[in-house]
Amino acid sequence: MNIIPPSYTILDNLDRESLAVRIEYCGRVCYKSEDKIDRDSAIPFVGKMAEHGHNSVLEMGVLTLVVTCSNQVAINEFFAAMPRYLQIDRRDDSSSLLITGSVRAFREIFIFQPQSDVVQAISHFIAQRHPYLYKPLNSKPRECEDISVRKMELEEVDRLPVDLRVRHRHIAVKFIVNRAVTHEIVRHRPCSFLQESQRYCRYSDNKFGGEVTFIKPMFFDPESEEYKLWEKAMTETETLYLRLLQTSSPQAARTVLPNSCKTELIVYANFVQWQHIFNLRTTPAAEPSMREVMIPLHKEFINRYPGCFT
Repeated sequence: MNIIPPSYTILDNLDRESLAVRIEYCGRVCYKSEDKIDRDSAIPFVGKMAEHGHNSVLEMGVLTLVVTCSNQVAINEFFAAMPRYLQIDRRDDSSSLLITGSVRAFREIFIFQPQSDVVQAISHFIAQRHPYLYKPLNSKPRECEDISVRKMELEEVDRLPVDLRVRHRHIAVKFIVNRAVTHEIVRHRPCSFLQESQRYCRYSDNKFGGEVTFIKPMFFDPESEEYKLWEKAMTETETLYLRLLQTSSPQAARTVLPNSCKTELIVYANFVQWQHIFNLRTTPAAEPSMREVMIPLHKEFINRYPGCFT
């Protein structure tokens, strides 16, 4: 049995990587298959996710685009398509749009609203750069000569006025916490989540050390009788879980695992949603184990992104 404290990592370095690398890194957390990552693994992995419709993984790649279209009819048709899960702002020029969304959002609007020229132009632009994302679909996006699309690089997003930056700037955080905490975090919408899967992870395997990892509870002093009772319960649970794995699948054996189990969760959201999370999860009314990670994370966001968080 392994007992560790909770922690978090702001994945800002991941923002400097390619779209496929970002998605693969997050996607492999689910199966704890990070050992399979190499210099050539990202595009095949993401292509497979797109082919099989694993949309939650495709939410981990976000693009900010500048779309210029002088045809107001085409722009009106785009808004009439009711684009979901896209952040859209008009720029100084009414013919220019600032659009941020995940790979999933851009793919789905192409699938369900192909009649829009703006949708076709956006999809064609992304497909030219990342053909593996659109290869599994039944039709190919077409080019629209009167509509221009360009990618806004991260450095340019970070120079946007604060009111725009908080809506278009996304950041991912990897939490290592107990499952009671993640049960609450995943209720936040609209955010994107990928979590270590007890259904597929077999903790008797060597890569897990052949043991179950638990998060140290902040409720009990390590020298207290309560902590000893908790530790005894975890030891007994691990024994039962490992015994069940001898004759059962991980998804069956996991039914005995408690909330104290360690899990990894990646949360990906724009600054507006992170503000909302901190407003709810750092107050005295919030669950103590949640506050244990959210209060220091909030302070770090304030230091890293001045003007966007208070």
